[in-house]
Amino acid sequence: MITPNRVAIIPARGGSKRIPRKNVRDFCSKPMIAWSIDAAWASGCFDRIIVSTDDPEIAEVAIEYGAEVPFIRPPELSDDYAGTIPVIRHAVNWIQQNGEPVDYACCIYATAPFISPEDLQRGWELIQQKAASYVFAVTNYAFPIQRALRITDSGRVAMFNPEHFNTRSQDLEEAWHDAGQFYWGSAEAWLKEMPVFSERAMAVKLPRSRVQDIDTPEDWTYAELMFRVMERVKDRQ
Repeated sequence: MITPNRVAIIPARGGSKRIPRKNVRDFCSKPMIAWSIDAAWASGCFDRIIVSTDDPEIAEVAIEYGAEVPFIRPPELSDDYAGTIPVIRHAVNWIQQNGEPVDYACCIYATAPFISPEDLQRGWELIQQKAASYVFAVTNYAFPIQRALRITDSGRVAMFNPEHFNTRSQDLEEAWHDAGQFYWGSAEAWLKEMPVFSERAMAVKLPRSRVQDIDTPEDWTYAELMFRVMERVKDRQ
Protein backbone atom coordinates (compact mmCIF):
# COMPACT_ATOMS: atom_id res chain seq x y z
CA MET A 1 0.00 0.00 0.00
CA ILE A 2 1.36 3.42 -0.99
CA THR A 3 1.17 6.00 1.80
CA PRO A 4 -0.27 9.35 0.64
CA ASN A 5 2.08 12.31 0.80
CA ARG A 6 0.77 14.67 3.47
CA VAL A 7 2.05 18.13 4.27
CA ALA A 8 1.06 20.70 6.89
CA ILE A 9 1.16 24.31 5.71
CA ILE A 10 1.07 27.08 8.29
CA PRO A 11 0.37 30.53 6.80
CA ALA A 12 2.01 33.25 8.91
CA ARG A 13 2.53 36.67 7.41
CA GLY A 14 4.33 39.44 9.28
CA GLY A 15 1.85 42.28 8.81
CA SER A 16 -0.58 41.80 11.70
CA LYS A 17 -1.88 45.22 12.75
CA ARG A 18 -4.39 44.68 15.58
CA ILE A 19 -1.89 42.52 17.51
CA PRO A 20 1.58 43.41 16.19
CA ARG A 21 3.91 40.42 15.67
CA LYS A 22 1.22 38.08 17.01
CA ASN A 23 2.54 35.00 15.19
CA VAL A 24 5.79 35.11 17.17
CA ARG A 25 4.63 36.88 20.32
CA ASP A 26 5.00 34.83 23.50
CA PHE A 27 1.85 32.93 24.40
CA CYS A 28 1.98 30.96 27.66
CA SER A 29 5.73 30.29 27.56
CA LYS A 30 6.53 30.04 23.83
CA PRO A 31 5.91 31.82 20.53
CA MET A 32 2.33 31.55 19.34
CA ILE A 33 3.25 29.75 16.11
CA ALA A 34 5.18 27.11 18.07
CA TRP A 35 1.92 25.65 19.43
CA SER A 36 0.72 24.91 15.90
CA ILE A 37 4.05 23.42 14.85
CA ASP A 38 4.24 21.21 17.95
CA ALA A 39 0.68 19.94 17.50
CA ALA A 40 1.35 19.11 13.85
CA TRP A 41 4.42 17.05 14.70
CA ALA A 42 2.72 15.37 17.68
CA SER A 43 -0.17 14.25 15.46
CA GLY A 44 2.12 12.03 13.37
CA CYS A 45 0.04 12.95 10.32
CA PHE A 46 2.62 14.78 8.24
CA ASP A 47 5.70 14.10 6.17
CA ARG A 48 6.61 17.79 6.16
CA ILE A 49 5.57 20.90 8.08
CA ILE A 50 6.04 24.08 6.08
CA VAL A 51 5.51 27.67 7.15
CA SER A 52 4.48 30.09 4.40
CA THR A 53 5.69 33.54 5.42
CA ASP A 54 7.07 36.80 4.09
CA ASP A 55 8.80 37.65 7.36
CA PRO A 56 12.42 36.75 8.32
CA GLU A 57 11.73 36.69 12.07
CA ILE A 58 8.75 34.34 11.65
CA ALA A 59 10.88 32.13 9.42
CA GLU A 60 13.64 32.00 12.05
CA VAL A 61 11.23 31.04 14.84
CA ALA A 62 9.50 28.45 12.65
CA ILE A 63 12.79 26.74 11.83
CA GLU A 64 13.82 26.84 15.50
CA TYR A 65 10.68 24.84 16.38
CA GLY A 66 11.14 22.25 13.66
CA ALA A 67 9.25 23.56 10.64
CA GLU A 68 10.62 24.25 7.16
CA VAL A 69 10.59 27.58 5.37
CA PRO A 70 11.70 26.56 1.86
CA PHE A 71 10.36 29.69 0.14
CA ILE A 72 9.41 33.28 0.91
CA ARG A 73 5.77 34.07 0.23
CA PRO A 74 5.39 36.61 -2.59
CA PRO A 75 4.17 40.14 -1.77
CA GLU A 76 0.88 39.75 -3.67
CA LEU A 77 -0.07 36.97 -1.22
CA SER A 78 1.13 38.81 1.89
CA ASP A 79 -1.14 41.83 2.16
CA ASP A 80 -4.31 42.34 4.20
CA TYR A 81 -6.48 40.99 1.38
CA ALA A 82 -4.72 37.70 0.71
CA GLY A 83 -7.08 34.77 1.23
CA THR A 84 -6.18 31.45 2.80
CA ILE A 85 -6.98 29.32 -0.26
CA PRO A 86 -4.64 31.18 -2.67
CA VAL A 87 -1.87 31.05 -0.04
CA ILE A 88 -2.21 27.28 0.38
CA ARG A 89 -2.53 26.81 -3.38
CA HIS A 90 0.76 28.66 -3.84
CA ALA A 91 2.50 26.45 -1.27
CA VAL A 92 1.17 23.17 -2.72
CA ASN A 93 2.10 24.28 -6.22
CA TRP A 94 5.62 25.27 -5.08
CA ILE A 95 6.20 21.88 -3.42
CA GLN A 96 5.04 19.98 -6.48
CA GLN A 97 7.06 22.13 -8.87
CA ASN A 98 10.13 21.39 -6.78
CA GLY A 99 9.88 17.67 -7.28
CA GLU A 100 7.71 16.32 -4.47
CA PRO A 101 4.15 15.06 -4.96
CA VAL A 102 1.42 16.19 -2.56
CA ASP A 103 -1.76 14.19 -2.07
CA TYR A 104 -3.17 16.06 0.93
CA ALA A 105 -2.34 19.38 2.54
CA CYS A 106 -3.58 20.61 5.89
CA CYS A 107 -3.69 24.34 6.49
CA ILE A 108 -3.03 25.01 10.18
CA TYR A 109 -3.44 28.55 11.42
CA ALA A 110 -0.46 30.04 13.24
CA THR A 111 -2.69 31.49 15.97
CA ALA A 112 -4.42 28.29 17.08
CA PRO A 113 -2.95 27.40 20.49
CA PHE A 114 -5.95 25.20 21.37
CA ILE A 115 -5.38 22.88 18.41
CA SER A 116 -4.82 19.27 19.44
CA PRO A 117 -2.94 16.43 17.73
CA GLU A 118 -5.98 14.21 18.25
CA ASP A 119 -8.24 16.58 16.30
CA LEU A 120 -5.77 16.66 13.42
CA GLN A 121 -5.81 12.86 13.44
CA ARG A 122 -9.61 12.83 13.41
CA GLY A 123 -9.58 15.14 10.43
CA TRP A 124 -7.12 12.93 8.57
CA GLU A 125 -9.19 9.82 9.22
CA LEU A 126 -12.37 11.54 8.08
CA ILE A 127 -11.02 12.90 4.81
CA GLN A 128 -9.76 9.43 3.88
CA GLN A 129 -12.87 7.50 4.92
CA LYS A 130 -15.44 9.84 3.37
CA ALA A 131 -13.50 10.95 0.28
CA ALA A 132 -14.25 14.58 1.12
CA SER A 133 -12.49 17.48 -0.57
CA TYR A 134 -12.02 19.23 2.77
CA VAL A 135 -12.36 18.50 6.47
CA PHE A 136 -12.17 21.35 8.96
CA ALA A 137 -12.86 22.10 12.62
CA VAL A 138 -16.18 23.61 13.73
CA THR A 139 -17.93 24.45 16.96
CA ASN A 140 -21.55 25.25 17.73
CA TYR A 141 -23.06 28.64 18.46
CA ALA A 142 -23.94 29.19 22.12
CA PHE A 143 -27.31 30.73 21.20
CA PRO A 144 -29.77 29.91 18.40
CA ILE A 145 -28.85 32.02 15.38
CA GLN A 146 -32.50 32.00 14.27
CA ARG A 147 -33.24 34.32 17.20
CA ALA A 148 -30.44 36.78 16.42
CA LEU A 149 -31.14 40.51 16.64
CA ARG A 150 -30.06 43.50 14.59
CA ILE A 151 -29.83 47.14 15.61
CA THR A 152 -31.39 49.38 12.98
CA ASP A 153 -30.03 52.75 11.81
CA SER A 154 -32.51 54.43 14.15
CA GLY A 155 -31.25 52.41 17.11
CA ARG A 156 -34.28 50.13 17.27
CA VAL A 157 -34.20 46.36 17.68
CA ALA A 158 -35.36 43.91 15.02
CA MET A 159 -35.14 40.15 14.63
CA PHE A 160 -33.38 38.66 11.62
CA ASN A 161 -36.02 35.91 11.61
CA PRO A 162 -39.14 37.30 13.30
CA GLU A 163 -41.07 34.14 12.42
CA HIS A 164 -39.12 32.42 15.21
CA PHE A 165 -40.10 34.86 17.98
CA ASN A 166 -42.27 32.22 19.65
CA THR A 167 -40.24 29.17 18.62
CA ARG A 168 -38.65 27.33 21.52
CA SER A 169 -34.87 27.26 21.44
CA GLN A 170 -34.83 23.46 21.66
CA ASP A 171 -36.98 23.26 18.51
CA LEU A 172 -34.50 25.22 16.37
CA GLU A 173 -31.79 23.56 14.30
CA GLU A 174 -28.33 23.70 15.84
CA ALA A 175 -25.88 25.92 13.96
CA TRP A 176 -22.12 25.66 13.64
CA HIS A 177 -19.25 27.94 12.67
CA ASP A 178 -15.66 27.57 11.54
CA ALA A 179 -13.37 27.10 14.54
CA GLY A 180 -10.42 28.73 12.75
CA GLN A 181 -7.90 25.99 13.52
CA PHE A 182 -7.21 23.62 10.62
CA TYR A 183 -8.40 22.64 7.15
CA TRP A 184 -7.49 19.30 5.66
CA GLY A 185 -7.83 19.31 1.89
CA SER A 186 -6.90 17.20 -1.10
CA ALA A 187 -4.17 18.69 -3.26
CA GLU A 188 -6.69 18.83 -6.09
CA ALA A 189 -9.11 20.89 -4.01
CA TRP A 190 -6.44 23.42 -3.04
CA LEU A 191 -5.00 23.70 -6.55
CA LYS A 192 -8.44 24.23 -8.08
CA GLU A 193 -9.27 26.71 -5.30
CA MET A 194 -12.49 24.90 -4.51
CA PRO A 195 -14.58 26.59 -1.77
CA VAL A 196 -14.14 25.10 1.70
CA PHE A 197 -17.72 25.68 2.86
CA SER A 198 -19.61 23.37 0.55
CA GLU A 199 -21.28 19.97 0.39
CA ARG A 200 -17.87 18.49 -0.50
CA ALA A 201 -16.59 19.32 3.00
CA MET A 202 -17.01 17.56 6.34
CA ALA A 203 -16.50 18.75 9.90
CA VAL A 204 -14.62 17.80 13.04
CA LYS A 205 -16.74 19.02 15.95
CA LEU A 206 -14.94 20.78 18.81
CA PRO A 207 -16.30 21.93 22.17
CA ARG A 208 -16.62 25.71 22.52
CA SER A 209 -14.18 25.59 25.43
CA ARG A 210 -11.36 24.87 22.96
CA VAL A 211 -12.18 27.53 20.40
CA GLN A 212 -11.16 31.19 20.59
CA ASP A 213 -10.50 33.70 17.83
CA ILE A 214 -7.43 35.82 18.58
CA ASP A 215 -7.88 39.03 16.64
CA THR A 216 -7.71 41.74 19.31
CA PRO A 217 -5.69 42.35 22.51
CA GLU A 218 -8.79 41.41 24.49
CA ASP A 219 -9.04 38.12 22.61
CA TRP A 220 -5.39 37.43 23.44
CA THR A 221 -5.87 38.04 27.16
CA TYR A 222 -8.97 35.85 27.26
CA ALA A 223 -7.23 33.07 25.31
CA GLU A 224 -4.30 33.01 27.74
CA LEU A 225 -6.70 32.76 30.68
CA MET A 226 -8.56 29.91 28.97
CA PHE A 227 -5.31 28.14 28.16
CA ARG A 228 -3.97 28.34 31.71
CA VAL A 229 -7.24 27.02 33.15
CA MET A 230 -7.18 24.09 30.73
CA GLU A 231 -3.57 23.31 31.68
CA ARG A 232 -4.49 23.27 35.37
CA VAL A 233 -7.39 20.91 34.69
CA LYS A 234 -5.06 18.56 32.79
CA ASP A 235 -2.54 18.61 35.66
CA ARG A 236 -5.26 17.55 38.12
CA GLN A 237 -6.50 14.64 36.03
